[in-house]
Amino acid sequence: MAKELNSTTTWTERLSLALMRRYRNRIERLENRLASRATDRVVREFEWGLEWTRDWPCTPHVSKEGRDAAAYLAHLNEAAVPDDSRFFGYITPSDFRLEGNLLRFTSAVATPYPENNTVTGQWFPAKSGRRRAVLVLPHWNPYHDYRMPSELQRADYAVSSNIARTIDATRQAVIDSRSCLDWLETQGYEKLGIVGTSLGSCYAFLTCAQDGRLRSNVFNHFSLYFADVVWTGLSTRHIREGIDGHISLDQLRDAWKVITPLSYVDRYAQYERQSLFIYGTCDTTFLPEYSEAMIEQVRLRKIPYKLVVLPCGHYTLGETPFKYIDGYQICSFLLKTL
Repeated sequence: MAKELNSTTTWTERLSLALMRRYRNRIERLENRLASRATDRVVREFEWGLEWTRDWPCTPHVSKEGRDAAAYLAHLNEAAVPDDSRFFGYITPSDFRLEGNLLRFTSAVATPYPENNTVTGQWFPAKSGRRRAVLVLPHWNPYHDYRMPSELQRADYAVSSNIARTIDATRQAVIDSRSCLDWLETQGYEKLGIVGTSLGSCYAFLTCAQDGRLRSNVFNHFSLYFADVVWTGLSTRHIREGIDGHISLDQLRDAWKVITPLSYVDRYAQYERQSLFIYGTCDTTFLPEYSEAMIEQVRLRKIPYKLVVLPCGHYTLGETPFKYIDGYQICSFLLKTL
């Protein structure tokens, strides 16, 4: 936090604070400009989406009788979190196929959208004979790119104002990621790592919490919370607009507890692994205090980690010079720890 001005503040401190504010304002203006380049964001109607809960392992054990949608979803979360190994459990797909440089298989989580039910990942085999591989998760995973339903222009169904569908998409992302690890093992890869960026960092953290095979993990833009990011973030304003007036932040936290990293920090700490956390001090999508809250939890559990803090925001991390610094930190960490 910047020091507040008072009667004892020196002129050098005042100048430093003024320069810091000017720099931050410039980065935030650039963040807004970069975010505004996306003109296809759609404000969608709020939905509880309870039909998406039918296939969850916890659903048969939770009664809906006498409960409204908010209370029912909260109870489903309370049942799912302690039984997370079943919630994120799956049967390994049997139809892995490598088509050129594309790995494809049927997702272990079925959705009403045929396009989304086929997982597609790009395969970049290294020339080195060392049996190590890294799973790289994009910003969006289910409903993105090849997996986008024809009715969409962007991956709106991954995180949206449909509360239960957002949970189902996250569950699918974790299970699909673990399925990719299964395939890598069949190819003889023994040292496995993961890189997740933005929403992908949440997917990556949840995957790591469920899967001890991942020994070197990178979280690029990260948060301890899920609901709070959607509630406050620059890039999720259209989602917040869709849920405003229908659900409170506390209700949203309860409804998304099962996909919130905070729920699984203890589980993450059970495995011996190396972790790299990267965040920006000017991030208006994943607010810095949410990243700092994660680091505090990691420290409390004495989890080995490396922290890189960059003077940029969510979008500006992809701009020069920050993208090069970010790339160097990620690659050097993986080379050292895998």
